[in-house]
Amino acid sequence: MKVIWITGASSGIGEALVKVYSENKENHIILSSRSKKELDRVLKETALEDRGFVLPLDLEKDLTFPTIVTRAIAKWGQIDVLIGNGGISQRDLAENTSMSVIRKIMEVNYFGNVSLSLKLLPHFLERGKGHFVAVSSVAGKIGTRFRSAYSASKHALHGFYDSLRAEVHDRGIRVTIICPGYVKTKISYNALLGSGKVQNKMDDVQNNGLDPIYVARVIVKAIDKSKEEVLVGGLQENLGALLKRFWPGLLSKKLRTAKVT
Repeated sequence: MKVIWITGASSGIGEALVKVYSENKENHIILSSRSKKELDRVLKETALEDRGFVLPLDLEKDLTFPTIVTRAIAKWGQIDVLIGNGGISQRDLAENTSMSVIRKIMEVNYFGNVSLSLKLLPHFLERGKGHFVAVSSVAGKIGTRFRSAYSASKHALHGFYDSLRAEVHDRGIRVTIICPGYVKTKISYNALLGSGKVQNKMDDVQNNGLDPIYVARVIVKAIDKSKEEVLVGGLQENLGALLKRFWPGLLSKKLRTAKVT
């Protein structure tokens, strides 16, 4: 038996991960997000039955995490993989984005995911094994227009989980960072404008993005192989990562006019 705990499991990449992991009958899955209704829907559609456990969680409310982690462990007596996929995006210029929105994005994408990992860490250390998977973004490596706060939150994940990996590697714990590019999900629908309002529309680049099930399969393979970092994107994102590494000045010029919505 293998127990995988997925946050952000009610839609997008998280929902796709639930569906892919459910194909293996040995996998038991804990589904978390804010919406119990949507989690119940995903559970029903994947026919997990007694191999699935809905555990609502709000990444902004870390004071609830000790109780939630205790419930998660108690369900099957163990957690093998925590996939921190929950998050929120941004669609506005830095100059138009309030500090309250920047703080909210950091609270959800960075502090929430890190806090949950730290609450689960003692369990992994006690067992002498475990796997943290941080779902970052290509934006965690390359900052673009309209994503200043989002990109900052994802860059922060890299710093934390790279450091954590070095600290716990010799204690049997693995850390994988996943960097998706444009994926056809509702992330742009739920993205925050600078005022704090929800954008409530699909971006063209998102609509033409990768299929979530394909992305989920790539992620699962990366986890199985204990990869340290994997970029899952199309030609544009892969080229961007290459330019960032070898020709950062050229990338900087291209990003000034690149289509990102």
